[in-house]
Amino acid sequence: MIAELVSSALGLALYLNTLSADFCYDDSRAIKTNQDLLPETPWTHIFYNDFWGTLLTHSGSHKSYRPLCTLSFRLNHAIGGLNPWSYHLVNVLLHAAVTGLFTNFSKILLGDGYWTFMAGLMFASHPIHTEAVAGIVGRADVGASFFFLLSLLCYMKHCSTRGSSARTWGWFLGTGMCAGCSMLWKEQGVTVLAVSAVYDVFVFHRLKMKQILPTIYKRKNLSLFLSISLLTFWGTSLLGARLYWMGNKPPSFSNSDNPAADSDSLLARTLTFFYLPTKNLWLLLCPDTLSFDWSMDAVPLLKTISDWRNLHTVAFYTGLLLLAYFGLKSPSIERECNGKFVTNGKQNANGHSCHSEVEYGNSEIKPSFASKVENGIRNNASQRTQLPSTENIVVLSLSLLIIPFVPATNLFFYVGFVIAERVLYIPSMGFCLLITVGARALYVKVQKRFLKSLIFYATAALIVFYGLKTAIRNGDWQNEEMLYRSGIKVNPAKAWGNLGNVLKSQSKISEAESAYRNALYYRSNMADMLYNLGLLLQENSRFAEALHYYKLAIGSRPTLASAYLNTGIILMNQGKSEEARRTFLKCSEIPDENLKDPHAHKSSVTSCLYNLGKLYHEQGHYEDALSVYKEAIQKMPRQFAPQSLYNMMGEAYMRLSMLPEAEHWYMESLRSKTDHIPAHLTYGKLLALTGRKSEAEKFFLKAIELDPTKGNCYMHYGQFLLEEARLIEAAEMAKKAAELDSTEFDVVFNAAHMLRQASLNEAAEKYYDLAARLRPN
Repeated sequence: MIAELVSSALGLALYLNTLSADFCYDDSRAIKTNQDLLPETPWTHIFYNDFWGTLLTHSGSHKSYRPLCTLSFRLNHAIGGLNPWSYHLVNVLLHAAVTGLFTNFSKILLGDGYWTFMAGLMFASHPIHTEAVAGIVGRADVGASFFFLLSLLCYMKHCSTRGSSARTWGWFLGTGMCAGCSMLWKEQGVTVLAVSAVYDVFVFHRLKMKQILPTIYKRKNLSLFLSISLLTFWGTSLLGARLYWMGNKPPSFSNSDNPAADSDSLLARTLTFFYLPTKNLWLLLCPDTLSFDWSMDAVPLLKTISDWRNLHTVAFYTGLLLLAYFGLKSPSIERECNGKFVTNGKQNANGHSCHSEVEYGNSEIKPSFASKVENGIRNNASQRTQLPSTENIVVLSLSLLIIPFVPATNLFFYVGFVIAERVLYIPSMGFCLLITVGARALYVKVQKRFLKSLIFYATAALIVFYGLKTAIRNGDWQNEEMLYRSGIKVNPAKAWGNLGNVLKSQSKISEAESAYRNALYYRSNMADMLYNLGLLLQENSRFAEALHYYKLAIGSRPTLASAYLNTGIILMNQGKSEEARRTFLKCSEIPDENLKDPHAHKSSVTSCLYNLGKLYHEQGHYEDALSVYKEAIQKMPRQFAPQSLYNMMGEAYMRLSMLPEAEHWYMESLRSKTDHIPAHLTYGKLLALTGRKSEAEKFFLKAIELDPTKGNCYMHYGQFLLEEARLIEAAEMAKKAAELDSTEFDVVFNAAHMLRQASLNEAAEKYYDLAARLRPN
C-alpha cells in the first residue's frame, strides 16, 4: 500500500494549486450555463441530454453522452452553487484516486519493487493530465479512468480465480458494471473491455498470434473463450445501446473544429490523420508545449508527400510495429523479472517467482499465473504470484496506449477536435507503463553499476521534470486570461478571440478590440469573432462599424441569429423601421438544426421576436405586436428570462383596453422576476386606472426603492401624484427625475410638464429649455 499512498499523495500535492482556480473555457458552457445543473430542472433530463445540456437526439447535439459526470456537476452545484473551489477539489481527489489504482495495477505487473513506484509517480506527475484535472470539464476523463481501472482490476481477479472459485463470475460482473460506468463518464471508457481481452489472451495466457486460431479451433481453454465471448457481447451491447440512445446518428462539427475532416483532398486527410497520433505521442513524451485548444490551424494539414513531418509518421509506426513484434514474438528461455535475470522459474531477489514459458508440444498453453487450473492440470502446491514477462507488459502497455485512443483517431467517425490533451489521460497509463518497463529492461541489460545508476536516476529526473512542468502549467489554468495568453503561440486565432472576451469583461475596451482584430488577422472568417467585435463597437456607439462586422459575421455564418438581432436593434434605433422589421423576421425564421448551441440560438430568436413586437407596438400595431409576442413565448427556451416579454404583453393588452389580460401578464412578469422595475411601474399604472390607488402607490414606491437612481421611476410616480392633484409632491418627483436622467428627453419633457401643472413656471421653463436642446428639431 505504500507505493499507492505515496503516488496518490504526489498526485494530490501537485494539483493543490488548482483549488484557487476559476472556471475556464469549456467550464462555462458545461457548468455555468448548463440548465441540467439547476435544481428546478428535473434530474432525469441528464439522461436525455448531452454533456452540454442539449437534447441528445437534436441535430446540433455534440452526442457526448456523459450522464454520470453531469450528475457529479449537479451534486457540486447543489452543495456549493457556482463556487469553483468545490468542483476543483473533486477533480483533484479523483486524480489522486486514479493514481492509486494505477499504481496498484502496476504492482500486479511489476511487483513490489521501486519500478512500481516509478510508474505510479510518473502517472501522478505527467503534465498531459493538467487539462483533465485543472480544467473542470476534464472530470469526464478522470472519472472514466477511475472506473476503467476498477473494471480492469476486476477482470484480472476474474482471470486469477477462474476455474478455482465460485466468485470468479462475481468479479466478471464487476468488470461489466464498471465498464458501463466508465462509458457513462466518457465514451472511451468502454474500450476497457478490449484491453481486458488483450490482458487475458496475451498476458495471462501468454498466447502468441499464431497460437490464437489453433486454440479456438481445437477448443482448448474453453473458459478463456467464454470470457472473451462475454466481453465481446457486453461491449457490443453497450455500444449498440449508446448509438440507439443518441438517435443512431453521428455528431456534426464545424470545419474549424477538425479541418482535416473537412478537406477535399483525400491525400491531405490521409497524411494528416496518420500524423496526428505521432503528434499525440510527442505530447506524451515531451509535453513542453501545451494548449487549451488545438483546433483550426494549430496543426497545419499535411498536403504533400514531401512534407517533412511524414518522416515522423514513418518513424512512429515503425517503432510501434517493432514494439508489437517484440511483445508478440516467440519467447526465449532466459527472462528478467523485476530487475533480475532468471531462468526457467528461478526465484528473484524480491521474492517473486518469474515464470518462463516454453512450448508444451502443441497441446498445452501455460498461463502466466501458476496457481491456475487450465486444461485439467491442477497445481496443488502453494506458489507465490508470478510476474508477467517484459514482452507481456509491452503488449499490455501498447493496448492501454492505443485502444482507448482509437475513438479519437477519426478511423470510425470524425471527431470535433484535432488534438485534445484530456483525451490522453487514459492512454497515458500505457505510456507510463511502457517507459517504466523499458527503463527496467535497460537496467537489467546493462552490466556496469554506473550505467544502472544512470538509467535509474534519468527516469527519476524525468518524473521530477514532469512534476515541475505540471505545477507551472497549473498556473495557466488559474483564470481564463492566463489560459488564453498561454495558448497564443499554438492557436493564435482562438486564443486572441477568447482573450478579447475576457478583456472586454474587464472593461479594457481598446485592448479587447486589439485582441479581436488580432484573431481576425489569423483567421478572417470566424463568425463569432466578427460578431464579438461588432458587439463591442455597438456598445461604444460606433454603429456604422458594428453594422459592417455584423454583415461579415452573417456572411460567414448565415445562421448566426445574434448578429441579425443586433443589426435589427441598430436599424430600429436609427429609425429604419422597415429594414429592422425585415431583419427581425429573417432571424425568426432561422431553424436550429445542426447548430452547436441551439439554446443560445433560441434565445436570440426569442429576443428578435420581442424587439419586432416592440417595433409594432411603437407603430401602434398592437394586435400585430401581440401575435409576435405569443410566437416568442412559444419559441422561448428554458433559460430565457421572460419578464420583459411578459411585461410588453401586458402593455399591448393595456393599449387594447383588455385590462384583465394586461393584469395577468404584469403579474406573470413579476412572478418571473420579483424585482423587475418596469413591471412595477406598468402594473402600478393599471392599478391606478382601475381605482386601486393605495395598491398602485405601493408599486411606484417599491420601484423607487429597488433603484433610487432611476429617474424614470420618479417620473411615473410624479404622474400618479399629479393625477391625484398632489401637485407639490408631484413637482418634487419631477425635479428628482430630471436631475437623475437629465439626458433623457422623455423624462425631462414630462418633468417640465408636471412642474407647469403645479404652477412652478420658472422651473418648468428651465426643463422645457433643456428638452428643446436635447431635441432641437
